[in-house]
Amino acid sequence: MLSHANPSSALALIGGGVARWLSGWWRIVMFGATVGVLALSPASYARAQRRAIAEHMVRDTAPMLVWFTLLSALISIVISRVVFVTAISYGLTQYALEMLVRVLVVELIPLTAALFVAVRCTMPHGEELAAMRQRGELKAMRERGVDPLRSEVLPRAVAGLFGVALLAVLAGAVALLLAYLTTYGFTLWALDSYTRAVGRVFAPTVAVLFLLKTLLFSLAVVLVPLGSALHDATRSRVSAEVRGLVRLFALLLLIEAASLAANVI
Repeated sequence: MLSHANPSSALALIGGGVARWLSGWWRIVMFGATVGVLALSPASYARAQRRAIAEHMVRDTAPMLVWFTLLSALISIVISRVVFVTAISYGLTQYALEMLVRVLVVELIPLTAALFVAVRCTMPHGEELAAMRQRGELKAMRERGVDPLRSEVLPRAVAGLFGVALLAVLAGAVALLLAYLTTYGFTLWALDSYTRAVGRVFAPTVAVLFLLKTLLFSLAVVLVPLGSALHDATRSRVSAEVRGLVRLFALLLLIEAASLAANVI
Protein backbone atom coordinates (compact mmCIF):
# COMPACT_ATOMS: atom_id res chain seq x y z
CA MET A 1 0.00 0.00 0.00
CA LEU A 2 1.17 3.53 -0.77
CA SER A 3 1.50 5.78 2.21
CA HIS A 4 0.29 9.33 1.86
CA ALA A 5 2.29 12.14 3.45
CA ASN A 6 0.57 14.12 6.14
CA PRO A 7 -0.22 17.60 4.71
CA SER A 8 0.48 19.27 8.05
CA SER A 9 3.93 17.69 8.30
CA ALA A 10 4.71 18.70 4.71
CA LEU A 11 3.69 22.28 5.47
CA ALA A 12 5.78 22.21 8.63
CA LEU A 13 8.77 20.96 6.62
CA ILE A 14 8.34 23.70 4.02
CA GLY A 15 7.85 26.32 6.72
CA GLY A 16 10.98 25.17 8.51
CA GLY A 17 12.98 25.41 5.30
CA VAL A 18 11.72 28.92 4.58
CA ALA A 19 12.46 29.94 8.17
CA ARG A 20 16.02 28.62 7.92
CA TRP A 21 16.47 30.38 4.58
CA LEU A 22 15.28 33.71 5.97
CA SER A 23 17.33 33.22 9.13
CA GLY A 24 20.46 32.63 7.04
CA TRP A 25 19.94 35.84 5.07
CA TRP A 26 19.19 37.77 8.25
CA ARG A 27 22.45 36.59 9.83
CA ILE A 28 24.34 37.74 6.73
CA VAL A 29 22.65 41.15 6.89
CA MET A 30 23.54 41.53 10.56
CA PHE A 31 27.08 40.36 9.82
CA GLY A 32 27.36 42.98 7.09
CA ALA A 33 26.12 45.69 9.46
CA THR A 34 28.69 44.65 12.08
CA VAL A 35 31.54 44.62 9.57
CA GLY A 36 30.40 48.01 8.26
CA VAL A 37 30.51 49.50 11.75
CA LEU A 38 33.98 48.04 12.31
CA ALA A 39 35.18 49.36 8.94
CA LEU A 40 34.02 52.88 9.84
CA SER A 41 35.45 52.80 13.35
CA PRO A 42 38.82 54.55 13.83
CA ALA A 43 39.74 51.94 16.45
CA SER A 44 39.88 49.34 13.69
CA TYR A 45 42.86 51.07 12.09
CA ALA A 46 45.49 50.91 14.77
CA ARG A 47 49.03 50.35 13.57
CA ALA A 48 48.97 46.54 13.77
CA GLN A 49 45.52 46.42 12.22
CA ARG A 50 46.55 48.71 9.34
CA ARG A 51 49.48 46.42 8.67
CA ALA A 52 47.22 43.34 8.58
CA ILE A 53 44.76 45.06 6.22
CA ALA A 54 47.56 46.23 3.91
CA GLU A 55 49.10 42.74 3.84
CA HIS A 56 45.78 41.17 2.89
CA MET A 57 45.15 43.79 0.20
CA VAL A 58 48.52 43.17 -1.42
CA ARG A 59 48.58 39.38 -0.94
CA ASP A 60 45.03 38.88 -2.19
CA THR A 61 45.02 41.35 -5.07
CA ALA A 62 48.52 41.16 -6.57
CA PRO A 63 48.30 37.53 -7.83
CA MET A 64 45.03 38.31 -9.63
CA LEU A 65 46.17 41.36 -11.60
CA VAL A 66 48.07 39.66 -14.43
CA TRP A 67 45.59 36.82 -14.95
CA PHE A 68 42.54 39.06 -14.76
CA THR A 69 44.10 41.60 -17.14
CA LEU A 70 44.77 38.85 -19.68
CA LEU A 71 41.28 37.43 -19.23
CA SER A 72 39.57 40.81 -19.59
CA ALA A 73 41.70 41.62 -22.65
CA LEU A 74 40.75 38.31 -24.29
CA ILE A 75 37.05 38.81 -23.53
CA SER A 76 37.19 42.39 -24.79
CA ILE A 77 38.83 41.40 -28.08
CA VAL A 78 36.37 38.57 -28.74
CA ILE A 79 33.28 40.62 -27.91
CA SER A 80 34.60 43.63 -29.86
CA ARG A 81 35.05 41.57 -33.00
CA VAL A 82 31.64 39.92 -32.62
CA VAL A 83 29.87 43.24 -32.07
CA PHE A 84 31.55 45.03 -34.97
CA VAL A 85 31.15 42.20 -37.45
CA THR A 86 27.47 41.94 -36.52
CA ALA A 87 26.99 45.72 -36.72
CA ILE A 88 28.62 45.90 -40.16
CA SER A 89 26.48 43.06 -41.48
CA TYR A 90 23.29 44.84 -40.38
CA GLY A 91 24.41 48.34 -41.35
CA LEU A 92 24.50 49.59 -37.75
CA THR A 93 28.15 50.62 -37.59
CA GLN A 94 27.33 54.01 -36.06
CA TYR A 95 25.84 52.32 -33.00
CA ALA A 96 28.49 49.62 -32.58
CA LEU A 97 30.90 51.58 -30.39
CA GLU A 98 28.31 52.76 -27.88
CA MET A 99 26.80 49.29 -27.69
CA LEU A 100 30.23 47.76 -27.17
CA VAL A 101 31.12 50.15 -24.35
CA ARG A 102 27.77 49.58 -22.68
CA VAL A 103 27.95 45.79 -22.91
CA LEU A 104 31.59 45.48 -21.87
CA VAL A 105 32.22 48.21 -19.33
CA VAL A 106 28.79 48.79 -17.82
CA GLU A 107 27.41 45.24 -17.74
CA LEU A 108 30.08 42.53 -18.01
CA ILE A 109 33.16 43.94 -16.29
CA PRO A 110 31.73 44.53 -12.78
CA LEU A 111 30.19 41.06 -12.75
CA THR A 112 33.38 39.43 -14.05
CA ALA A 113 35.53 41.24 -11.49
CA ALA A 114 33.19 40.23 -8.67
CA LEU A 115 33.17 36.56 -9.73
CA PHE A 116 36.95 36.53 -10.11
CA VAL A 117 37.47 37.96 -6.61
CA ALA A 118 34.91 35.56 -5.18
CA VAL A 119 36.61 32.49 -6.67
CA ARG A 120 40.21 33.53 -6.02
CA CYS A 121 39.85 35.48 -2.77
CA THR A 122 36.71 35.63 -0.64
CA MET A 123 35.49 32.05 -1.00
CA PRO A 124 38.89 30.62 0.06
CA HIS A 125 38.86 33.10 2.94
CA GLY A 126 35.43 31.81 3.91
CA GLU A 127 36.79 28.27 3.97
CA GLU A 128 39.68 29.43 6.19
CA LEU A 129 37.31 31.11 8.63
CA ALA A 130 35.01 28.07 8.67
CA ALA A 131 37.99 25.84 9.49
CA MET A 132 39.12 28.23 12.23
CA ARG A 133 35.60 28.22 13.64
CA GLN A 134 35.40 24.43 13.66
CA ARG A 135 38.80 24.15 15.37
CA GLY A 136 37.66 26.60 18.05
CA GLU A 137 40.30 29.21 17.23
CA LEU A 138 37.80 32.07 16.97
CA LYS A 139 36.28 31.16 20.34
CA ALA A 140 39.74 30.99 21.89
CA MET A 141 40.51 34.47 20.53
CA ARG A 142 37.35 35.86 22.11
CA GLU A 143 38.30 34.25 25.43
CA ARG A 144 41.68 36.02 25.25
CA GLY A 145 39.92 39.34 24.72
CA VAL A 146 40.69 39.56 20.99
CA ASP A 147 37.82 40.36 18.64
CA PRO A 148 38.09 37.90 15.72
CA LEU A 149 35.81 40.06 13.57
CA ARG A 150 38.27 42.92 13.82
CA SER A 151 41.49 40.95 13.66
CA GLU A 152 40.60 38.17 11.19
CA VAL A 153 37.44 39.09 9.27
CA LEU A 154 37.83 42.84 8.67
CA PRO A 155 41.21 42.59 6.83
CA ARG A 156 39.77 39.92 4.53
CA ALA A 157 36.61 41.95 3.92
CA VAL A 158 38.49 45.16 3.11
CA ALA A 159 40.83 43.25 0.78
CA GLY A 160 37.84 41.80 -1.06
CA LEU A 161 36.19 45.19 -1.51
CA PHE A 162 39.46 46.67 -2.72
CA GLY A 163 40.04 43.78 -5.11
CA VAL A 164 36.68 44.15 -6.85
CA ALA A 165 37.10 47.91 -7.24
CA LEU A 166 40.67 47.63 -8.54
CA LEU A 167 39.90 44.85 -11.01
CA ALA A 168 36.80 46.67 -12.29
CA VAL A 169 38.81 49.85 -12.93
CA LEU A 170 41.68 47.93 -14.54
CA ALA A 171 39.42 45.86 -16.78
CA GLY A 172 37.40 48.95 -17.71
CA ALA A 173 40.54 50.76 -18.84
CA VAL A 174 41.69 47.72 -20.85
CA ALA A 175 38.26 47.32 -22.46
CA LEU A 176 38.06 51.00 -23.45
CA LEU A 177 41.55 50.89 -24.94
CA LEU A 178 40.88 47.73 -26.93
CA ALA A 179 37.50 49.05 -28.09
CA TYR A 180 39.25 52.13 -29.49
CA LEU A 181 41.96 50.05 -31.19
CA THR A 182 39.39 47.66 -32.64
CA THR A 183 37.34 50.53 -34.03
CA TYR A 184 39.95 53.01 -35.23
CA GLY A 185 43.31 51.22 -35.13
CA PHE A 186 46.59 52.71 -33.96
CA THR A 187 45.79 56.38 -34.56
CA LEU A 188 44.87 59.44 -32.52
CA TRP A 189 42.69 61.23 -35.08
CA ALA A 190 39.44 59.71 -33.74
CA LEU A 191 40.14 60.36 -30.06
CA ASP A 192 37.66 63.26 -29.84
CA SER A 193 34.77 61.35 -31.40
CA TYR A 194 35.59 58.30 -29.27
CA THR A 195 35.58 60.39 -26.10
CA ARG A 196 32.20 61.88 -27.01
CA ALA A 197 30.76 58.41 -27.69
CA VAL A 198 31.96 57.11 -24.33
CA GLY A 199 30.60 60.23 -22.65
CA ARG A 200 27.18 59.61 -24.19
CA VAL A 201 27.17 56.10 -22.74
CA PHE A 202 28.24 57.25 -19.29
CA ALA A 203 25.47 59.71 -18.70
CA PRO A 204 25.12 60.76 -15.02
CA THR A 205 22.40 58.19 -14.36
CA VAL A 206 24.35 55.34 -15.98
CA ALA A 207 27.54 56.35 -14.16
CA VAL A 208 25.76 56.31 -10.79
CA LEU A 209 24.18 52.93 -11.56
CA PHE A 210 27.57 51.56 -12.62
CA LEU A 211 29.22 52.69 -9.37
CA LEU A 212 26.31 51.42 -7.28
CA LYS A 213 26.29 48.06 -9.04
CA THR A 214 30.04 47.64 -8.56
CA LEU A 215 29.67 48.47 -4.86
CA LEU A 216 26.80 46.01 -4.42
CA PHE A 217 28.72 43.28 -6.26
CA SER A 218 31.75 43.84 -4.03
CA LEU A 219 29.61 43.73 -0.88
CA ALA A 220 27.92 40.54 -2.07
CA VAL A 221 31.13 38.63 -2.80
CA VAL A 222 32.58 39.70 0.55
CA LEU A 223 29.67 39.37 2.95
CA VAL A 224 28.00 36.19 1.67
CA PRO A 225 31.04 33.83 1.75
CA LEU A 226 32.45 35.24 5.00
CA GLY A 227 29.08 35.51 6.72
CA SER A 228 28.06 32.00 5.66
CA ALA A 229 31.36 30.60 6.96
CA LEU A 230 30.93 32.24 10.35
CA HIS A 231 27.23 31.73 10.98
CA ASP A 232 25.96 28.63 9.13
CA ALA A 233 24.89 26.14 11.77
CA THR A 234 25.36 23.01 9.63
CA ARG A 235 28.09 20.59 10.64
CA SER A 236 28.90 19.61 7.06
CA ARG A 237 31.56 21.81 5.50
CA VAL A 238 30.49 20.85 1.98
CA SER A 239 26.87 21.72 2.76
CA ALA A 240 27.90 25.11 4.14
CA GLU A 241 30.00 25.87 1.04
CA VAL A 242 27.18 24.88 -1.34
CA ARG A 243 24.68 26.94 0.63
CA GLY A 244 26.97 29.97 0.54
CA LEU A 245 27.59 29.52 -3.19
CA VAL A 246 23.86 29.37 -3.92
CA ARG A 247 23.26 32.51 -1.86
CA LEU A 248 26.07 34.34 -3.64
CA PHE A 249 24.91 33.53 -7.17
CA ALA A 250 21.30 34.33 -6.28
CA LEU A 251 22.29 37.73 -4.93
CA LEU A 252 24.54 38.51 -7.91
CA LEU A 253 21.74 37.61 -10.34
CA LEU A 254 19.31 39.79 -8.39
CA ILE A 255 21.68 42.77 -8.49
CA GLU A 256 22.32 42.31 -12.22
CA ALA A 257 18.59 42.02 -12.96
CA ALA A 258 17.87 45.17 -10.95
CA SER A 259 20.66 46.99 -12.80
CA LEU A 260 19.31 45.98 -16.21
CA ALA A 261 15.80 47.04 -15.21
CA ALA A 262 17.09 50.41 -13.97
CA ASN A 263 19.01 51.00 -17.22
CA VAL A 264 15.90 50.22 -19.26
CA ILE A 265 13.79 52.59 -17.18
